[in-house]
Amino acid sequence: MQAKAKNKISKVKPKAVRRSVRKALTSFNFYDEVLDAGKIISVKDGVARVSGLLGVLSGEMVHLGISKIQGMVLSLEYNTVSVVIFGNDVFVRQGDIVRRTFVIMSIPLSINLFGRVIDALGNTIDAGSKISTDLKRKVDTKAIGIIPRQSVREPMQTGINAIDSITPIGCGQRELIIGDRQTGKTTIAIDTILSQKQFGYLYCIYVAIGQKKSTIAQIVQFLKKNDALGNTIIVSATSSEPATLQFLAPYSGCAIGE
Repeated sequence: MQAKAKNKISKVKPKAVRRSVRKALTSFNFYDEVLDAGKIISVKDGVARVSGLLGVLSGEMVHLGISKIQGMVLSLEYNTVSVVIFGNDVFVRQGDIVRRTFVIMSIPLSINLFGRVIDALGNTIDAGSKISTDLKRKVDTKAIGIIPRQSVREPMQTGINAIDSITPIGCGQRELIIGDRQTGKTTIAIDTILSQKQFGYLYCIYVAIGQKKSTIAQIVQFLKKNDALGNTIIVSATSSEPATLQFLAPYSGCAIGE
């Protein structure tokens, strides 16, 4: 019996074994859902740590839990990823399934957005009808370099004589309005939007971060009363919304403007 076993072992050729193993490895495929889904390890301060998303990309949108709350992948670590939750993290628990969407975080674009109030994700939150569009733009994109940019050559009037006579402002120029609380910073911005009706319409995007809902409602009514809402998009991230949406709001506003 031992002699027969030795004869069988001696008949096994190493080259044939290597060939069969190599063929098995090259033809092996992962089950799709293994790479497309993961589990939440922990949730803290609106950020979830997720394991199992082996093929996820930075900036990709994901759906968390049964309620499919939207989130965005920010940091890629060795065997885990950190996901920013765009919603109430109370509904997301340890052990919930996280699924990929294969879409980099983007915001919908449409000419119909003018005159509307939207949230940081691009969803309309006023009483108007829902806007459907196939055109989208990535929220986190690389800024255009200095040399390819067009030079500032057209002035922009704010309508405030003290500013227009002292500080020259051009279209496409960044200008910081800084000051203490209740010193009129928002008033300058609103007056500039109103003045565009007189000096030639410019597209205006007002991003409200951390303000009260009542304050934003007053601004909307004021712009509508003065017939200045038609060329304005208001991106709202109120103080009652999660900090993650307030973090995303300026990126969304810049993506719409670009």
